[in-house]
Amino acid sequence: MRRVLFLAYYFPPVGGGGVQRSRKFVEHLPAFGYRPVVVTRPVDDALDWAPDDHSLTASIPRGTEVVRVRGPEPPVSRWHSRAERWLRITEPRVRWWIDGAVEAGREAARGADVIYASMSPFGSGEAAARLARETGTPWVADLRDPWALDEWLVYTTALHRRLEMRRMGRVLASASAIVMNTPEATAQLVRHFPGLDAERVFTIPNGFDPDDFAPPAPVRDDGAFRIVHAGWVHTASGRRHGRLRLVRRLLGGAVPGLDVLTRSDVFLLQAVEQLLEKRRELRGTVEVHLAGVAPRAADRPSDVVRRHGYLPHADTIALMRSADLLFLPMHDLPAGRRARIVPGKTYEYLASGRPILGAVPDGDARDLLERAGTALLCRPRDVAAMRRLLEREVDRWLAGEPRPELDAEVMRPYERRRLTSELARVLDRAVQSAVGRQAREELVA
Repeated sequence: MRRVLFLAYYFPPVGGGGVQRSRKFVEHLPAFGYRPVVVTRPVDDALDWAPDDHSLTASIPRGTEVVRVRGPEPPVSRWHSRAERWLRITEPRVRWWIDGAVEAGREAARGADVIYASMSPFGSGEAAARLARETGTPWVADLRDPWALDEWLVYTTALHRRLEMRRMGRVLASASAIVMNTPEATAQLVRHFPGLDAERVFTIPNGFDPDDFAPPAPVRDDGAFRIVHAGWVHTASGRRHGRLRLVRRLLGGAVPGLDVLTRSDVFLLQAVEQLLEKRRELRGTVEVHLAGVAPRAADRPSDVVRRHGYLPHADTIALMRSADLLFLPMHDLPAGRRARIVPGKTYEYLASGRPILGAVPDGDARDLLERAGTALLCRPRDVAAMRRLLEREVDRWLAGEPRPELDAEVMRPYERRRLTSELARVLDRAVQSAVGRQAREELVA
């Protein structure tokens, strides 16, 4: 069995959306011929934005070697963050992770067949590249988000984005293979970095595990129409971005037309209030359930919203499956401009079989929701359309009509085990290319 050095800053017992991809790859890779050695962060340093979820450790195969970077992890500093943004000085926390991952992974890298880096943080790629140079081991970059190509990220100025693009190209140039998260991100990477060999670029999306949905769905008899949103809400950052929109436009650090506030519950709650004002008999029947890290209470009517805070992954799945309607918001972009990400919860939303209110821009997420057949779609800021779709779905529920059926065939490519088999093929390719290169070098010598 081959060995893969697996660099993953986000790994159990840390919870949250950023952990699921790595933990499922580690769970399934042994079945495809790879034994992972995981390098990750200290177990005792809590993350405010990703609370612990010890239940996730149960899926890690027994005997998996997990090497943790020496702590403590430097705290996030507002001043360091500003220096990083304006002066492009690497934050102490990021530098600690890069240097620590190299130190912790050096011995395992010497005995590994391939190195894998789960990015973000994007410094994981720098750590993998350093280990690859030291040991001659090929490395694979897995960009969970498309780095400087991500229209969701806001840079200080257009120059800062160009400099980050240059850094991105420099790091990825040494990778034996590059994995992108969506077809659109893959297309944009190939377009913006023509010097990269397109045959080294692959698309492996996020997905879902059918086992999470095998138990019976929760049964409810509370008589409420339950709307559920799972995950982080970006109310504060969205409002801050709105206040600085003119400055961002002048400096060029943000994609034109980007609206961050739509990636929150603000417009959903406006739509709910409009519906309840029109249909007063529904007050007390329609509920909005929010599960995620420390949701803000602002703008949330107390008689409508139920705040759960962070829930373990299994409980989050159960809450999704208890919903009458799931809410999927994304950032807004000008019509015709395709988003380069698909929120990770999209696949689990779809696997639940529940109807989805998708307030999403053009892009892969919208395309997938349309194909699956269970989504009601509108633009991210279109409160009037949200209200109409909500009313239509509530009336369907009141009439006892069946929910729309999920097209199961659409979802098969997104099963975690199948996605891991695709990653194993990418790792195989990286190993084989390194072996071929070494053989050529020996022949020349």
